[in-house]
Amino acid sequence: MKKLFIKTYGCQMNVYDSDRMADALAPSGYEATTDIDEADLVVLNTCHIREKAAEKVYSELGRLRIMRQKKEQKGGEMMIGIAGCVAQAEGEEIVRRAPVVDLVFGPQSYHRLPDLVEQAQTKKVVETDFPAEDKFEHLPKPKKETTIARGLTSFLTVQEGCDKFCSFCVVPYTRGAEVSRPVHQIITEAQDLVDAGVKEITLLGQNVNAYHGLDANGETQGLAQLLYKLADIDGLDRLRYTTSHPRDMDDALINAHRDLDMLMPYLHLPVQAGSDSILKSMNRQHTVEDYMRLLERIREARPDIALSGDFIVGFPGETDEDFEGTLKLVRDVEYAQAYSFKYSTRPGTPGATMDNQVPEEVKSERLQRLQELLNHQQTEFNKSRIGTTMPVLFEKTGRDPGQIVGRSPYLQPVQVEADPSHIGTIRDVFIDSVGKFSLFGKIVINS
Repeated sequence: MKKLFIKTYGCQMNVYDSDRMADALAPSGYEATTDIDEADLVVLNTCHIREKAAEKVYSELGRLRIMRQKKEQKGGEMMIGIAGCVAQAEGEEIVRRAPVVDLVFGPQSYHRLPDLVEQAQTKKVVETDFPAEDKFEHLPKPKKETTIARGLTSFLTVQEGCDKFCSFCVVPYTRGAEVSRPVHQIITEAQDLVDAGVKEITLLGQNVNAYHGLDANGETQGLAQLLYKLADIDGLDRLRYTTSHPRDMDDALINAHRDLDMLMPYLHLPVQAGSDSILKSMNRQHTVEDYMRLLERIREARPDIALSGDFIVGFPGETDEDFEGTLKLVRDVEYAQAYSFKYSTRPGTPGATMDNQVPEEVKSERLQRLQELLNHQQTEFNKSRIGTTMPVLFEKTGRDPGQIVGRSPYLQPVQVEADPSHIGTIRDVFIDSVGKFSLFGKIVINS
């Protein structure tokens, strides 16, 4: 068996893609390894969202070049491939700047990976076209033991690409237009995951709530309709989805949160900023009031829902008043968790050429203030669970003897002292204390 090492950067969709790359190469005799030193093929599955993403890849390639030289001196071989959004954006430039790279391929090409690897044995290969065929139809199904070895929870990509063209974002250029997988294809993959032992599935998409796949009758189904169908799969206990855009949060999806107990009460719904002028400049096509009214409707449908979000500080033209608007929105919403970043220019996006770029030191100061507030809210949300009982999906043993770890409906790690036989089950847990990130408790007897 040849050894495959994949290093994954960025979002959950890249995690899903890396697994599918491994699945695609398995019939060619490649076995995944966590030891890069023994790898015959190393793939860097890259992300292009943050600034200097490409430079980080080139830095990693410098280390790989040395590793490859040492391996070749011992009579071994190491092929190096670059996948993902940096590969899509940089293409031939990667091979020009880093001749150590044998293979460059974008997110739409990994179903062709066995052929591309074979070609790369004799020449440099760059494949960044958007093929006409459906890559998902051509991917082999992983073995059950491979699937469950990855865990009791699994990602499942249902939608790719984005048509929103936010002025800060490269996704429409690296992932292409919004494309949704057919309903039957998703149901089949989900059933296979459950048959292998998966208990929780998170549906993925760059803009997942814009899902509009076709059913067997050729009729378009939205994300809500897809969730109802998935909820009928016996053995599937939990459903989630990410990442969403406020503009595509329709009544049907809100009602799904009301109707489906297995749809977890945790929603990642990025707003990015709390200033209407900045939202307009970002081309978000919603206002602060639009967002707040939407949250009211969601919370009315599912009172126990917790919210997560994304924030960008220091977008071009952001004033102190604009930033204070973001802080006010955060205080008003009270997030259970959120991600925040300094704005970074992405080549090719409208934001990169805007006037009034915010000085780096101002961005840093604002980010620190925002993160202090968000961290406080996360801590308070975790503390609010003390004294409550929550269903926990136990996934693995803990670091300490006699400890097992699971996840709450709100994605919090939950640690208890209990027999490992509970792993793979959902048990009610009484939460009696919290750590910095984890909750601690005791399994409720007879739960």
